[in-house]
Amino acid sequence: MNITNSFHLPALLSAAAVSLALTAGAMAQDVTITHPQGETTINGVPEKVFVIDWAAFDNLTALGVEVAGAPGSNAPGYLAGSIPSGLVNVGSLFEPDFEAIAAEQPDLVIVAGRSAATYPTVSEIAPTIDMSVSNVEGIVDGVKGNLETLGEIFSVEAKADKLIAALDAKVAEARDLAADEGTGLVIVTNAGNLGIYGPDSRVAWVYNELGIPSVFDEVDDRDHGGDAISFEYLLENNPDWLFVVDRDAGVGNEGAARQLLDNELIHQTTFWQNDQIIYLDPQAAYITMHGYSGLMLMLDQIIEGFGSAQ
Repeated sequence: MNITNSFHLPALLSAAAVSLALTAGAMAQDVTITHPQGETTINGVPEKVFVIDWAAFDNLTALGVEVAGAPGSNAPGYLAGSIPSGLVNVGSLFEPDFEAIAAEQPDLVIVAGRSAATYPTVSEIAPTIDMSVSNVEGIVDGVKGNLETLGEIFSVEAKADKLIAALDAKVAEARDLAADEGTGLVIVTNAGNLGIYGPDSRVAWVYNELGIPSVFDEVDDRDHGGDAISFEYLLENNPDWLFVVDRDAGVGNEGAARQLLDNELIHQTTFWQNDQIIYLDPQAAYITMHGYSGLMLMLDQIIEGFGSAQ
């Protein structure tokens, strides 16, 4: 009996090896991803992944996917504990280091937002996808869509589903707390100036997803400083709630939003007198507004703000 078992053991191992190989082959099938700049076919599950976008880093980290290369600047503070040592420096968001990327031969490169314009060049170097999110079409839905896509690419669909469910729950909680709490306005402070963001801006979800009515119907959403306003104009329109994005702090400079708003005119507003000012994480709001963890962080800040007023 022992001889018989010994004789068949190699055959059994060989059959198991074949079965594992077939399973691995099935799991490593090519995936074609449709994105804002076309279609990209990815061969198997990428192992060496570069991102030229911190929101993409945020989403991959939330999914438990290791990133091998990222920009050498503008890393959000809230992600500091998630950034591994030894990351390949792929350059800046606007000016990637194409030579460094080519030398490393990544399996996948992700661009988005500020780096989207580099797609034609990067895609000649390695398989590349553009994960830009349209503020107008919906930031929350865009983030969820990107999580689904990344879940498919890296075979972590179940994890993506959990993150999406948690995001939906967080949005619903914030929306419930904001209901019937009055009007709101998102402003950006920039080098001593005030600007406003509207329903088509990088923080459009505050209005569109949370159902907070804006005191302005028409806003010229500029890239950096919003639509310029004065303290007098802010007092005249007087929203119930004020959401503040400190751009200076968002780009790594010394923030001054709190000091800027501490003046005689602002002291007459409803939001100041009722302590209804919510300071959004500046880097999450300005740099990685399409990142899962950053969006969840800002939702928590809004939930805390509205919760404390009830």
